[in-house]
Amino acid sequence: MKSPIKLLITLLAFSMGALAPLSAQEKKGRGGNPDAQVERLDQAVGLTADQKAKIKEIYTKNMEKARDASPEDRRAIMQAQRDGVRAVLTPEQHKKFDEMPQGKGGKGGGKGGRKKSDN
Repeated sequence: MKSPIKLLITLLAFSMGALAPLSAQEKKGRGGNPDAQVERLDQAVGLTADQKAKIKEIYTKNMEKARDASPEDRRAIMQAQRDGVRAVLTPEQHKKFDEMPQGKGGKGGGKGGRKKSDN
């Protein structure tokens, strides 16, 4: 009876170990790193090289701040990040930036950000 249990445990351990790297890669692809965030923004609004460098610095700095922050503090950090990025953009880029969905997994109200009063 021990043999099937050992096999099951081995298979579960293997499958969990095999899936862990995929989860890390998926997180990076969803904009979890500054390079991916800058690339996503570049595709949406068209950034110059100078804008990319400045915005990557903003994303990197805020990612470090948010790592150990409370949910309330994260919201403030993300709003400050959004304001910082917006300050780097031209007026023509503002409209496209403002139309980008905010938050993860659909949180944030989709297009137009987190404004509840728009409903």
